[in-house]
Amino acid sequence: MPALIGVNQACGGVAKGVGGLFMPRPRVWPDAFPHYLVPMSNPSATSTRLSAPELRATVSLAAIFALRMLGLFMIMPVFSIYAKTIPGGDNVLLVGIALGTYGVTQSLLYIFYGWVSDKLGRKPVIAFGLVLFAIGSFVAAVGHSMSWIIVGRVIQGMGAISSAVIAFIADLTTEENRTKAMAMVGASIGVSFAVAIVGAPIVFEWVGMSGLFTLIGFLSILAVGVVIWVVPDAPMPPVHVKAPFAEVLHNMELLRLNFGVLVLHATQTALFLVVPRILEAGGLPVAAHWKVYLPVMGLAFVMMVPAIIAAEKRGKMKAVMVSAIGLILIGQLLLGAAPHTLWSVAAVLLVYFLGFNVLEASQPSLVSKLAPGTRKGAAAGVYNTTQSIGLAIGGVIGGWLLKVNGQSAVFFACSGLVFAWLIVAANMKPPPQKVRRTV
Repeated sequence: MPALIGVNQACGGVAKGVGGLFMPRPRVWPDAFPHYLVPMSNPSATSTRLSAPELRATVSLAAIFALRMLGLFMIMPVFSIYAKTIPGGDNVLLVGIALGTYGVTQSLLYIFYGWVSDKLGRKPVIAFGLVLFAIGSFVAAVGHSMSWIIVGRVIQGMGAISSAVIAFIADLTTEENRTKAMAMVGASIGVSFAVAIVGAPIVFEWVGMSGLFTLIGFLSILAVGVVIWVVPDAPMPPVHVKAPFAEVLHNMELLRLNFGVLVLHATQTALFLVVPRILEAGGLPVAAHWKVYLPVMGLAFVMMVPAIIAAEKRGKMKAVMVSAIGLILIGQLLLGAAPHTLWSVAAVLLVYFLGFNVLEASQPSLVSKLAPGTRKGAAAGVYNTTQSIGLAIGGVIGGWLLKVNGQSAVFFACSGLVFAWLIVAANMKPPPQKVRRTV
């Protein structure tokens, strides 16, 4: 808990403006959270900490995000190795489809889940999605062929609860504290990624891929329990608001960000089709891949903090974003051209993940800042949809390139995509600085 309070105090600037992405703040009865809704005559005296109900809501919903994302991330470092041992796994195109098909299903349902949660309430929709995700995990666990694993991944993708969870956070937090809440959720996802990328090879060595999918299913069931018994109820049912997508799709700056997140996740998925094979070919068994991932991820998270501070508090968002895209481009080019030793791959991955982490924190923040005030939900829905499409494209195209042209072709194709993104981002307008309210 002290660590969470520390995040509560420190993370206000990391993802500024992300709060309320999928839903505008609903009306809350004045007595629901009286200590932070009552106007104060001295604005400077207003508490900047999350209230106890907000902290409980944020921590529990972040835990749901973390449990679900942990299950997704644990597949990536080991699946391409496991695939070689099952029927159909010698076809790297099918391997790429198995990794990427989750994103296809999810991208089709993001907006639908958010809309239904407006009508029926957040908790039942989130619980239903988690149950579907668990079913898909169990199908993949018992299916010892690439075809059945693809079926399981499709069902997993049908549990596309992210929009409902983020809207629930908006229901349970004030606008002033929502940035911190979203930053805590983002931090939980980052920790999940680090834990998964380090722990997956070890767990895979102990229980195999079927055991790993089974574990993921049970984590999802555990998250259902968190939804039912730990997450607070919303003060009042959220108000349904139609999302006018046409205006969002005409906003050039939002289109740049949508293209960016598509490229970011397409190239990440493609990268993880190849990197585990490189490490294994370098003499590092799957169970020992954490020796590369752990220091790389730890250093990348520490090193990104000054960049995020510069982006948010010093008005350097555009410069930081363009620099981070440049780091990803350098990483992909070096993986395609440089000789592969364990030390060189680790160094290149550090460069890559430094850029990746900065962009994962800054891009959603920009979506919130640049979207019209009442259209944040629509903008975030499109952004998350293009992110999922990127995951699918990376798996399918990466698998095809790996099959036809080999490892270097994957990295060079990713480099071309990232270079195009760099050109697009270089023409973006610097985001406006937020004016601090004094009254």
